[in-house]
Amino acid sequence: MLAPLLFVWPVSIAITHYFANSVAAYPYDQSLREHVNVVTRQIKFVDGKPVVNLPLSARAILRADEVDSVYFHVINRQGQRIVGDPELPLPDDPATMAGEQGEIQFRDTEVGGQDLRVAYSVLGDPGVPRDKWLIVEVGETLEKRSQLANKIIASVILPQFIIIPLAVVLVWFGLSQGLRPLTWLRERIEARAEDDLSPIPNRRVPEELRPLIEAFNAMMERVQRNLEVQTRFIADAAHQLRTPLAGLKAQVQLALRENDAEQVRHALAQIDFSVDRASHLVNQLLALARAEGVTGDAGQVEVDLNQLLKECASEWVFAALEKHIDLGFEDAGAPVLIRGYPFWLRELINNLVDNALRYTPADGRVTCRVRRELGEGSAADRVVLEVEDNGIGIRPEECELVFERFYRSEEVTGGVVDSKGSGLGLPIVREIATLHDAVARLVPNPLERGTVASVSFPLHRPEAPVAPPPPPNPIMSGVA
Repeated sequence: MLAPLLFVWPVSIAITHYFANSVAAYPYDQSLREHVNVVTRQIKFVDGKPVVNLPLSARAILRADEVDSVYFHVINRQGQRIVGDPELPLPDDPATMAGEQGEIQFRDTEVGGQDLRVAYSVLGDPGVPRDKWLIVEVGETLEKRSQLANKIIASVILPQFIIIPLAVVLVWFGLSQGLRPLTWLRERIEARAEDDLSPIPNRRVPEELRPLIEAFNAMMERVQRNLEVQTRFIADAAHQLRTPLAGLKAQVQLALRENDAEQVRHALAQIDFSVDRASHLVNQLLALARAEGVTGDAGQVEVDLNQLLKECASEWVFAALEKHIDLGFEDAGAPVLIRGYPFWLRELINNLVDNALRYTPADGRVTCRVRRELGEGSAADRVVLEVEDNGIGIRPEECELVFERFYRSEEVTGGVVDSKGSGLGLPIVREIATLHDAVARLVPNPLERGTVASVSFPLHRPEAPVAPPPPPNPIMSGVA
């Protein structure tokens, strides 16, 4: 704050100097007006000719100033001096000097190297042509004005030599005291260990700093939560990747020891299966990591969920035919709109369909559909995406457990269905659903053996376009 003060100070002095000169000039300009009026009253026109009767008393009034020199003269429009002091400079062009009779104006000039303030008035008579009118001028040097302006400036500037340094000291003291809590906060943060994400206590802190500390603690809590999720994710991923890689290594070593071509072929088939499972696991790990990194709703667009489900289901037709599974799609018959990320919605649908096909035996059935769910009261309308199958089914107590990472149902781990699943498909579905303010569920099929996976989205209602105003009626316009 010292730099702005040092910049404002000379600006303040310049402004003070300007206004001080204006204030000091005003009373002396009024005095010059009175002098011009005194001289003007002594001039009369007789038969169209000017007569100047300026007694000694009037001249004494003009000469009474002990500080400044006062000059006067009376001239005609041709610049000829009729009476007055020859020291007073003549105007440049008396014939064009503006002003009406009785109106006093001012001009600035010099005499003997000194600045001179001159008041003048045009004097005439209604019966006299304007080119015969006279000009009365009274000039005064500026010494009294300068003295008064200097006194005004001194009375304003001198206190500033005390006030401004005192203000600097007070500002420094106030800022140093006000910034002490920030210094304390900085020292507390610098002294913390690198892995210390505990909240900073906000007791005995100023009111202004408390929102900052609360926001900082909330941020640290989010960072702590994200670190815990990442640590658990890395540990689980390392454990899950270690198993297929170890199995792949064992199968390669077994194939290297075999001499029988049939056994080698069998070992290569097992290796191919393990590679597919590891590749599927890695892809799902990457998808889950990307889904967790997406925040906010920036970039969401209007999506027709019915059309998107139809496109995704058609891409799985050949995979379903290979497993002899009847993959069906029930068309909603009309666009069903939500707001979301098309890429992630496609990933969600693919995981649901892939999960259904993996855990549905041959000659089974998988059906995809989108339906609207009307809300009641304050509940908003929803859009429900469903993938129904008649596969191995799920026990009610596992309906929530399957959304945990790497969890696999007992029917799968017990060998009921041979699958390359990694236990990440449904966690990815829930992450993407949360990103879209949706709710993902997996429940037993109420009609037969199997499961129904559903995701409930908020229904998007696009704003109706504003209708343009009707064109004006040409007949009515003509009447108007």
